[in-house]
Amino acid sequence: MKIAINISALDYGDVNFSEFETLGEVIYFGEVKTEELYSIAADCNALIINKIAIDENLLKACPKIKYIGLFSTGYNLVDIAACKKHGVTVCNAPDYSTNSVSQHTFALLLSFYGAINEYTASVANGGWVKSKTFSYYLSPMHELHGKTFGIFGYGNIGKAVAKIAAAFGAEVVISTRTKPSDCPYKVVDFETLLKMSDVLSLHCPLNEKTAKIINADALSKMKKNCVIINTARGGLIDEKALTEALNGGKIAGACLDTVSEEPMKKDNPLLNAKNCLITPHIAWMPKETRQRLIGTVAANLRGYINGKPQNIVE
Repeated sequence: MKIAINISALDYGDVNFSEFETLGEVIYFGEVKTEELYSIAADCNALIINKIAIDENLLKACPKIKYIGLFSTGYNLVDIAACKKHGVTVCNAPDYSTNSVSQHTFALLLSFYGAINEYTASVANGGWVKSKTFSYYLSPMHELHGKTFGIFGYGNIGKAVAKIAAAFGAEVVISTRTKPSDCPYKVVDFETLLKMSDVLSLHCPLNEKTAKIINADALSKMKKNCVIINTARGGLIDEKALTEALNGGKIAGACLDTVSEEPMKKDNPLLNAKNCLITPHIAWMPKETRQRLIGTVAANLRGYINGKPQNIVE
């Protein structure tokens, strides 16, 4: 089997891809243009990718491809119908980032609640050295304890975030498409979640029903002290509406790891929004997470080769 693997988002010299090399002849490639991808994949049986669109045109140009492996849980860039038409099996990597994404969710929130960026910048600029007292005030800080922590989406990441929030002493409230069994937290509809939450954390997939679910109407129902966290998909949020809500003081803040178009465009209104922390889609980036992802994707391919495919996207 000939395997083409896109490693551009994963390889920083600290992870090991050798497991793939036990499965066939491997071609590694980085960032490429469409025509270059066609050339690379033309003679391959398997294509392992991340953040690359797979459509009818590619499958026609590369008819030997019968397996698409995703270095991701989401598959919105893959035309699943076209893959089925061409007899191509698509497998994703669920659950690999639960630890890191839940961790990053709180890294963002705690940075916001503790005004960490402002205080550390002040100390670095000599503020503490010049201070007349042992402690000085720059910005408000808040405790998570006692806050209502709303979670939209209750998959593995949502469940992990709920446990952490509860450990901080927050009151956890859940809203999800399918009511979970044996859920230890209060479960409410989406509108109630919007009205109750002091913190609203998004952990749902992006699809037709969830696209821009945080819009002007949703934002108008939230508390003024609410902080939105999005470590899921940027398309869940109407960015213009969120910017207007932040700048108008309708909500307290936003902590974002994803935006609707990545890399972020210079005209994205959130770049200059008030009380908005943004990281460049790095919640999945810890070394341990990337190595776990590689292991999952290699295991998916091995299962396919052995006639026992797993994590199939249908």
